[in-house]
Amino acid sequence: MKAQTDPHSTADAAITGIASTEINTTTFNAKKTSVTTNSKAKESPEYFHLRPQIEKAYGYSHAVKIGNTIKISGAVSMDDKGNPTAVGDLGQQMKNCYSDLEKVLAHFGCTFDDVVVENVFTTNMPKFLELSGYRAEIYKKQFPTGTWLGVKELAIPEFMIEIELEVHKPQ
Repeated sequence: MKAQTDPHSTADAAITGIASTEINTTTFNAKKTSVTTNSKAKESPEYFHLRPQIEKAYGYSHAVKIGNTIKISGAVSMDDKGNPTAVGDLGQQMKNCYSDLEKVLAHFGCTFDDVVVENVFTTNMPKFLELSGYRAEIYKKQFPTGTWLGVKELAIPEFMIEIELEVHKPQ
């Protein structure tokens, strides 16, 4: 069998475990060793607390930035005291989540255009799918990657949706 010369197919074959009897290891090794370290990866994390007392009580930070990557914990529909809001109204809870996420993004000088991953957890997937068109008002340029998961429950029974984000903001 002829050795593969396309570096993408070689890497894909090796990574997925599907390989021909001959693999162009020179190409694969060159691809593998081309990884360089980024000095920004050594930066100290910058934490952000949207609701400090609530986050401390539950043991989490709403967001953390390292270099040009920002991880944002799941936003839920709650007031400043941690009480669920818009109970029973998934559409309004979703809007409340995006409102909080916008505040976190703004703190870091970002917008929804900088979001690269969005993960949605909901206790009512059929209703979320019905309302998901609202996201087009949030993501004006392009949608991020992500996962939508139907779950039995969230941290507090009245929460119907939780949205977490990952952002990449070039310096």
